[in-house]
Amino acid sequence: MTTLTIPALEGAVKKTNVWIEELAEDFDGDYHNGYQALRACLHALRDCLTVEEASDLAAQLPLIIRGLYYEGWNPAKVPCTDKSLSAFLGRIENEMGRAATVAPEQAARSVFKLLAVHCTIGQVNHVRSHLPKSLQSLWPL
Repeated sequence: MTTLTIPALEGAVKKTNVWIEELAEDFDGDYHNGYQALRACLHALRDCLTVEEASDLAAQLPLIIRGLYYEGWNPAKVPCTDKSLSAFLGRIENEMGRAATVAPEQAARSVFKLLAVHCTIGQVNHVRSHLPKSLQSLWPL
């Protein structure tokens, strides 16, 4: 059997692995927690943004992570009405599930730090500016 490789997809897998590896460093090397945190935090963040803001952020995400970001999205239900810190962290906790051993706030801080490293400063500032102060505090300065 011949193995067919597509360079663009191989590159996307490598970028995804880099992002998850960087997150795993914050979670004692646990790749599963890195993946779960990334997925949960991106969904919670996405749902707090307008369709336009969410799409602008998605444009800066690597291909596979962009797919993860859009997974299960219902643009008719955004932005969420409760943007309090406790509601945001609750959404992360629910999405991560019972198997996760990472606190929702730690997950959010780590994912937002990752976004700040890999996205443009303009995009990060734009996203932060559309969030309440309590959620802005989760981002690195």
